Amino acid sequence: MGLTRLVGEVLLLPLAPVRGSMWVMEQLVAEAERHYYDPAVIRSELSSLERQLTEGDIDQETFDRIEDQLLDRLEGK
Repeated sequence: MGLTRLVGEVLLLPLAPVRGSMWVMEQLVAEAERHYYDPAVIRSELSSLERQLTEGDIDQETFDRIEDQLLDRLEGK
C-alpha cells in the first residue's frame, strides 16, 4: 500500500461510520425495490384487492385505481 493511499485511508477514517450507514441504507432501498416490484407480491396484492371488491369493502372506482397502480408496478413502471 502506498503512502498516499495510507494517508487517504487515515484521513477518511472518521467518515467510516457514515460510509457504513450509507451502504446499509443503499441495501435497504435495493431490497425494498425488489419487494415492491416482485411479481409474486403484486399478484398477491391483486388477489387481495379483488377479494375486497367482492366482499364490498371497496367500490369499483377504488378497485380500478389501485389495480392500475399494481399493474404499472408489474410492468416495472
